[in-house]
Amino acid sequence: MADVTDVTGVTDSAGATRVPGVSGVPVDGTTALASEYFQSYSVIGLLALVGVLFVAVAFGAGRLLRPIVPTPEKLLTYECGVDPVGEGWAHTQVRYYVYAFLYVIFAVDSIFLFPWATVFAAPGYGATTLVEMFIFLGFLAVGLLYAWKKGVLAWA
Repeated sequence: MADVTDVTGVTDSAGATRVPGVSGVPVDGTTALASEYFQSYSVIGLLALVGVLFVAVAFGAGRLLRPIVPTPEKLLTYECGVDPVGEGWAHTQVRYYVYAFLYVIFAVDSIFLFPWATVFAAPGYGATTLVEMFIFLGFLAVGLLYAWKKGVLAWA
């Protein structure tokens, strides 16, 4: 039998791999690797269990320690310190979402520009990356021109 030594076990004189800390039970290389594999997952599982218990204890302590005195004022909907008056439905203009969308587009643009600048400086990538970036910026420019023509960028 070939010498079977791995990170998890020690090979004895008979050629059997023994896992340290496990009362001398001989195992093959696959069992030793599986033992280490599941041991690493047991640490993750234990950490997740401790996290869940921590949150459960915190919520339980909050429930036990808080005073419970419901009054009509406490049961009202609270909106920025102002008593609610009128309907509960408010209309939001779509242009605010369009501004947010345009911001996301230009944020993505800036995220792509920085790595492009580092690749552009690398030898052999100059012309290709320059053409690709101008195509990308062209798509963004067409979108910006479309938004400008539709009057989305005019703040009214």
